[in-house]
Amino acid sequence: MDLEKRKEVRKKLRKLEGLPTLPPIVQKLNQMIENENVSLSQIAEVIEKDQVITSKLLRIANSAFYGFPRKISTVQNAIFLLGINVIKILIMTSSIFEIIHREDIGLWEHSIGVAACSKILAEKVFLKEPQEVATAGLLHDLGRVIQKVSFKEEYNKIKNLIEKGISPLKAEEEILGLDHAEIGAFLLKQWNLPERLVETVLAHHELEKAKEFKKEAAVVHIADVLIHARGYGETFYQSIPPLNSKALNILKISTQNFKDLFLDLEAKLYELKFFTEELRKETLNVL
Repeated sequence: MDLEKRKEVRKKLRKLEGLPTLPPIVQKLNQMIENENVSLSQIAEVIEKDQVITSKLLRIANSAFYGFPRKISTVQNAIFLLGINVIKILIMTSSIFEIIHREDIGLWEHSIGVAACSKILAEKVFLKEPQEVATAGLLHDLGRVIQKVSFKEEYNKIKNLIEKGISPLKAEEEILGLDHAEIGAFLLKQWNLPERLVETVLAHHELEKAKEFKKEAAVVHIADVLIHARGYGETFYQSIPPLNSKALNILKISTQNFKDLFLDLEAKLYELKFFTEELRKETLNVL
């Protein structure tokens, strides 16, 4: 029965029912990124021709979860500072972010909080490309957005089970045959995004699912737990999800490190509140 459910969910995900289609610019960018003879300035020129994507990209690049000390004013600067992988991911998922802050502002706040915390922790444990880890944190609950938008009936059934005391992951598996982490990772893989991102999203609750990117998965797992503990944003969890001690071992840290982490995080969360409020006002104006 579960296998049949999984097949049905995957079939529906391939069609992206209920979700916006990817911008046409993405296909062009993919070709350019794979061509070694194409420069960053040429890629920036293509992106800048789409004013909507450019404005979304610069807004997200300047938000507090990336935390650059100076304002990023051009697409070329954004590419240089964030890296082409992150830019590609942000363009491909910008429409998804729009859905998150329109459909579920609490989940949006949680997601950007996890992104900010992931970047701080990734830097503390000296991971390469902390911006990519922040982006994995931003997308870690992508599967929940998919559930809400494309599986509305099932989403309500999941909520009902959770209200009866069943854990969110078990409720998702019971209704859909797979949880939100698997759904998010499946979709990211369909979009041909980097395996580092796919695996981190897949394993952020179950670290044993990470093969090559255990540290990244451990960072996002800890960030997820800490943002729940901080009470920033909202998710299915009514209480703080359990912290997997394996994550501490993988990163060679202890819970004593969390005090410094929280101190660094607090300023970021304060900045992010303004970012979220702006988006909330814009959404209300559109409606």
